[in-house]
Amino acid sequence: RSVRSLILMVVAMLLSGEAIAQKTVSFPTEDGGVLYANAFGKSDKAVVLAHGGQFNKESWDKQAHALAAVGFEVLALDFRGYGKSKGPGDSNPISAPLYVDVLSAVRFLRKRGAKTVSVVGASMGGWAAGDASIASRPGEIDRVVFLGAAPNEPADKLKSATLFIVARDDASGDGPRLPAIKAQYEKAPQPKELI
Repeated sequence: RSVRSLILMVVAMLLSGEAIAQKTVSFPTEDGGVLYANAFGKSDKAVVLAHGGQFNKESWDKQAHALAAVGFEVLALDFRGYGKSKGPGDSNPISAPLYVDVLSAVRFLRKRGAKTVSVVGASMGGWAAGDASIASRPGEIDRVVFLGAAPNEPADKLKSATLFIVARDDASGDGPRLPAIKAQYEKAPQPKELI
């Protein structure tokens, strides 16, 4: 499916209001933490949803329901320092090794039978997703979608197919995001797309 058709399908599911049962799960991180996440659906195609710094796992509820309704298993995680999730550095999540949380979520889904795992990360969750791709074993993370984000580490080391989505005028406290995201996009290996 094309990216645009998948986006349209997800929007349609959001508007339809179809609900999928959710449950809260927990799993360990490789550095001694424990993460809590909301799980939706069951499939061998899985998606990890990684929230931004001002959000939490519940922020993804509408998107998680829509993705589960079209056949994905979805795991919306709380990073360490959010909700009940804990781990080294959780008192200051921005400087914590959040990529470890993403990798732990991916590996949790793989152990549950997922054959493909994609990660959608918004802002802080996006750089954590990108850094997880860089730190992952080849083939472990199939795709990464960056929402207003890019990896912290050099994008030429990404091991996953990537989709960068950013609004032209999107800005953070550091100013417009597009120039830095575009620079990382240019370094990222194929396959990649920027919207």
